[in-house]
Amino acid sequence: MTGLAIDPDFCAGLFAELLSFSQDVPGVTRAAYGAGEERAHALMRSTGLALGLTAETDAAGNLFLTMAGRDPALPHWMVGSHVDTVPHGGNFDGAAGVIGGLAAVEALRRAGIVPARPVTVAVFRAEESVWFPASYVGSRAAFGLLPPEVLDLPRADTGRSLRDHMADLGLRPEAVARGERLLDPARIHGFVEMHIEQGPALEAAGIPVGFVTAISGSFRYRKAACYGRYGHSGAVARGERSDAVFALADLIAGLDALWGTLEAEGSPATITLGEVATDPVQHAFAKIPGEVRFCLDVRSTEPSVLDRVEVALAERVAAVEAARSVRFVLGERTGSTPARMSAALVEALSGHARRLGTPFRTMASGAGHDTATLAGQGVPSTMIFIRNQNGSHNPDEAMRIEDLCAAATLVAHLAAEA
Repeated sequence: MTGLAIDPDFCAGLFAELLSFSQDVPGVTRAAYGAGEERAHALMRSTGLALGLTAETDAAGNLFLTMAGRDPALPHWMVGSHVDTVPHGGNFDGAAGVIGGLAAVEALRRAGIVPARPVTVAVFRAEESVWFPASYVGSRAAFGLLPPEVLDLPRADTGRSLRDHMADLGLRPEAVARGERLLDPARIHGFVEMHIEQGPALEAAGIPVGFVTAISGSFRYRKAACYGRYGHSGAVARGERSDAVFALADLIAGLDALWGTLEAEGSPATITLGEVATDPVQHAFAKIPGEVRFCLDVRSTEPSVLDRVEVALAERVAAVEAARSVRFVLGERTGSTPARMSAALVEALSGHARRLGTPFRTMASGAGHDTATLAGQGVPSTMIFIRNQNGSHNPDEAMRIEDLCAAATLVAHLAAEA
């Protein structure tokens, strides 16, 4: 397959155009079902049409751009990702997978290669659950799997429902509620999502790409609280207090000890409390805190580990309530199921990497991705992580274009296989 090379200027140009309309100092913001995501979808659509691809949009606004294959009856290769971001995030999370997919198709066309089966670039909606408190909104809707009640969830910045935001864009939330689907697992030969690595492993190892073997599932409590009693900081003895902050500290210490045990056993997990806050209306320097709010995010690639942490959480909550005379209210539980990636796809990509001399490693993903939805539907799936210098979900996201080109080259070779 001589001449099958990714054009770095094609990629850089699309990233620059994305940045031009979504810069939100510091960083970039493309809100799910908002103006930024909508303009990004329009850019990807126009780029795909210019490459001679056909475009199709489903009821939820997911976009699918397809290059014809020699046999249109064959199930498609599918590549892609999402283009929404977290508030003040970076320009590469998600978008790299879409731009890399388009670049792979552009390389095939420029080389005059028509693959045996069609190749579809997917641009999913609303992958970042920071906007609506639900995982994989767009990709689940594409398979008709989105529960109707998710349409009533409010967007974090506007307070308006997902249903209303869809309607604003001329989409069809009523069809989403009915479970109308565009994607059929039987019509997808395999799915590959290119994505910047969200941790430091590839950069530290000096390796441009990694092939993902599993995606973590999670359980989450987004609006948890601990309630105690307010009191004077100097007048109430330790044994007579109901201190919400000390109680939460006890819970955190217990969870951290459990995490250390899991780590020592080689059981994969992460435990995070990304928000902790006392009530700004009532808290004060000389007051015992009577309330503290927090969120909890537990992840693992192993369902048994998630179950173990959840049991330990309930036991620890009960113990701290009794010891500290407080009450925990964890609130609504959300989460996702761990996903195993296709060993055959990982091996196929590894074979191309070896032939092309591209260094790689295999690794798990601690973060959730749309790929988990496809894998859950029985589609052979994996991800290619791309080396990234500064993590993700922050304004300093970085990625060398040549590393994206290395990943897209592998995808192009995979699609071009006889």
